[in-house]
Amino acid sequence: MASVKKDYRLTKTQSFMCVGFAGIFSKTVTSPLEVVKIKSQVGTFHSKNGFWKSFLLIYQHEGLRGFWKGNLVSCLRLFPFTAVHLTTYKKIVHLHMDEVGFISQWRAILAGGLAGVVATLFTYPMEVAETRFIVQNCRQPTYIGVAHTLSKIYRNEGLHALYRGFPLTLLGAFPFSLGCYVVYVNLDKLWQEPPFRFTPLQNFINGCLAAGVAQTLSYPFETVKRKMQAQSARLPHFGGVDVHFGGMIDCFVQVVRNNGVLSLWNGLAANTIKACKDYFFQHLPQIRLDNLHEFLR
Repeated sequence: MASVKKDYRLTKTQSFMCVGFAGIFSKTVTSPLEVVKIKSQVGTFHSKNGFWKSFLLIYQHEGLRGFWKGNLVSCLRLFPFTAVHLTTYKKIVHLHMDEVGFISQWRAILAGGLAGVVATLFTYPMEVAETRFIVQNCRQPTYIGVAHTLSKIYRNEGLHALYRGFPLTLLGAFPFSLGCYVVYVNLDKLWQEPPFRFTPLQNFINGCLAAGVAQTLSYPFETVKRKMQAQSARLPHFGGVDVHFGGMIDCFVQVVRNNGVLSLWNGLAANTIKACKDYFFQHLPQIRLDNLHEFLR
């Protein structure tokens, strides 16, 4: 069972700002990994020769600036995503809590998954814009600025293009939640002690392990989603996607047929490293919350 306790050391605004700025810092630091990951998922020429060669090719063709493409829109997306996610999560959790404030671990994880889906629905067009920014060459850009990108996609491809691949978010949420659940229900067996005795280091390892397992299980859905976001008949080389397809199912078929089933996990190494760094940077303020509270008072 999990319990939901209110923390009065920070106000709601302070907590929200801490989460937001921790997320911005995390995304900015790990942006090169995100760029390599998405290019690997889409299948651009940068990713043809492996993980380390991708960094070199991006630097050669676009310079250092190429590693932070899409970071601005990703950071801007963070605040509405966090606000919707936290609000939805709290409402779902409170609906399933018993009279003493307890909720099962499975329901808590499911609440997090559902809240993520709702938040993604509200901010999905910005995710599409991020993918387009990352795939294009920043020295010969098709899209300039967030507003320009969203309006250009809407004018040229229609509203549906801004939500292309969204059903894969729903499908990917199930293996993701399953992966988290499998890890967390076995943590006491892994450490040979109850969860309330875990140290911050143990919790960090737990988070990385859960994120690694969950994202590995849901990664094929993420890969196909990124290909669908990137592909456009109006862009050079159809947006840089390595296969051409007519829809979600066809994309899976074409990827497996042309590149093999393991290509659905292209970019997983960069994603795993990024997930661990994200978890560290986003939870560092919580680990040092006592000191942070003293600073903000």
